[in-house]
Amino acid sequence: MADLSLKNKEELLNHLLELISDNKRQLFENIIQYRTRHITVVLEDIFQPHNASAVLRTCDCFGIQDVHIIENKNEYEVNPDVALGSSKWLNLFKYNATENNTIDTFNALRKKGYRIVATTPHKNDCTLDELNLDSKVALVFGTELNGLTETAINNADEFVKIPMFGFTESFNISVSAAIILHHLSGKLRKSSVNWELTEMEKTDTKLNWVKNVVKRSDLVEQEFLKNL
Repeated sequence: MADLSLKNKEELLNHLLELISDNKRQLFENIIQYRTRHITVVLEDIFQPHNASAVLRTCDCFGIQDVHIIENKNEYEVNPDVALGSSKWLNLFKYNATENNTIDTFNALRKKGYRIVATTPHKNDCTLDELNLDSKVALVFGTELNGLTETAINNADEFVKIPMFGFTESFNISVSAAIILHHLSGKLRKSSVNWELTEMEKTDTKLNWVKNVVKRSDLVEQEFLKNL
């Protein structure tokens, strides 16, 4: 499908949309307007799947389309009871080709124009209000027990923290992600930054969504493409 023109993709999308309900079609149109790749989330070696799945659910709720999952020691599997189907509405990218995939992930994101922002207190950190969103941001979250690795911290571009005023030193990853994404997604949408998906990205995303809804969508697509 990557070789199809935007016009052909739109034709395929319209064909598949005819096979779902009016309510679902309208829901897709409403939600796609709020999706963004300007902010993305990176999970480094998360070993508690219920927490990581909660982050996926949070990303979906706040319109974050892409989640990048670094698997150094731990392989991540979606917990369906926690994610509540959110993973099928997101683009998940896994990095597990080597023993330490953190650097490769960061480099891949930088090539796409992202600044790597570690979500951890640091001597050069800033608050959520202070974080600049003029360019694309990849927010990196670490493990529940140890936080981010030294590799991630040493190779991040910036650091952001959640101000805390209690005895406990940190939130768990799912709570941290919820707080940060709530704040930054709201801040982004109030800004003048062009944060929306391009028309091609909207079409590709809706195609993925509708394929997750239509039964045997692969066969429907094959039959449709024969007639192009």
